[in-house]
Amino acid sequence: MLFPALWALSPTRIAAALVAAGYFLAASRGLPQGVSNFYGSGFEAGVALWVGASVLFVAAHALLWTGRAGRGRVIRYAIIAVLLSVPPIGIVGWAHPITAAGILFPGWKWVGLAAAAIGLLVMTTRFWPIAILTLGGLWIWSTANWSAPDSPQGWIGVDTKFGGSNGVYADYRQHLDTIGRVREEAKNGASVVVLPESALGVWTPTIARLWSRSLEDLGATVYSGAVIVHDTGYDNIMIELTGQGAAIRYRQRMPVPVSMWQPWLDLIGEPAGARADFFANPVVMVHGRRVASLICYEQLLVWPIVQSALGSPDILVAPANGWWTANTDIVGIQIAATKAWARLFNLPLAMPVNR
Repeated sequence: MLFPALWALSPTRIAAALVAAGYFLAASRGLPQGVSNFYGSGFEAGVALWVGASVLFVAAHALLWTGRAGRGRVIRYAIIAVLLSVPPIGIVGWAHPITAAGILFPGWKWVGLAAAAIGLLVMTTRFWPIAILTLGGLWIWSTANWSAPDSPQGWIGVDTKFGGSNGVYADYRQHLDTIGRVREEAKNGASVVVLPESALGVWTPTIARLWSRSLEDLGATVYSGAVIVHDTGYDNIMIELTGQGAAIRYRQRMPVPVSMWQPWLDLIGEPAGARADFFANPVVMVHGRRVASLICYEQLLVWPIVQSALGSPDILVAPANGWWTANTDIVGIQIAATKAWARLFNLPLAMPVNR
C-alpha cells in the first residue's frame, strides 16, 4: 500500500513509469519461469511475456501521472485503481494494492474495502506520512492478531500432486487415484470434497458414468474442476457430482490470457481457447450453499471476488492447477491473495491445488 505514495512522489512521468514497472515486475517475478515450464520453451519467451504483461499497468500509471499535488492527483489515482480492477485493463490487474484490505481490515467486509481504498487515495496527498503511520500501525496489529480463514464446516479441499503438461488432462489412472482420495475423505466425514482445477480432465459421458457409479454408495458431494470442449474452444468449469449425476455449476469468468484465453484466434476462424464469461455466475448453489468460485488466475484479480461478494456467498472455493509454477512463487502469491479476500469478507475458504 506504499506504492501510491511512491507513484505520487515521483519527480517526472518517466520516474512514475519506472516505479510502476518495478512494482508490477517484482510482483509477477515468477512469470518467466512459469511460462518456460508451461510451454517447454526457453526463458526468453517468458521474459517477453512478463514485460509485455506489464505494458497496460505501466501505461495507465504513466499517462495519468501528474506532478501537481491536490484533488486532481487523487482523482487520477482513483481512475487508475478502477481501471486496474475491471476489464479490459483489469484483466492484467495483478497485485492490485487493494488486495491488502483483507490483511489490514479482516472481517470488515465492505467497510474494510472502503477504508483500504481511502487509505490508498490518501497516500497520494500531502498527508501521506499520516497514512503511512496509520496503515503501518494496522499492519503491526495484523501481524500480531491476523488469522487464516476458517475451513467450511463439512467441506474439505484436497490437494493433489499429479503434475501436468500443456494440453494434457487427467488419464484413467488419475481418475482412479482421485476417486480413492474422495472416498477416503468421505469416510472420514466430509460432506463436500473440493478438487483442484481440471482434476476431472475433459468431461465426457464416459467420465460422468465412472464418477457417478463410484459415488453411488457415498453420501458425499464432489465439487471439482473440469473442461468442456465445444466447436469454438472450451470452457473451464466446476462441476457438482453425486451418485445421482452431475451438473455444471460454474464457468470460469477469466481464464489465463494468452495460454488459455485467445480471442484473437476467432478472427481467423480458429478455436479461440478458453471462453471468458467475464461477469457470469458470480455465486452458485452447491450442496445447498451459496458458493463464490475463483479458478486459479481469477484469484489474482479484483473484479471476480468483488462481484461474487455482492451476491452474499456463504463459502469461497478457490481451486488451482499449479503444476506449471514449479520453482516459482506464483501459487504462494495466489494463496496469499485469496486468503486476504476471504478474511476481508469473513468467508470460510476451501482452496485445493494441484502441483
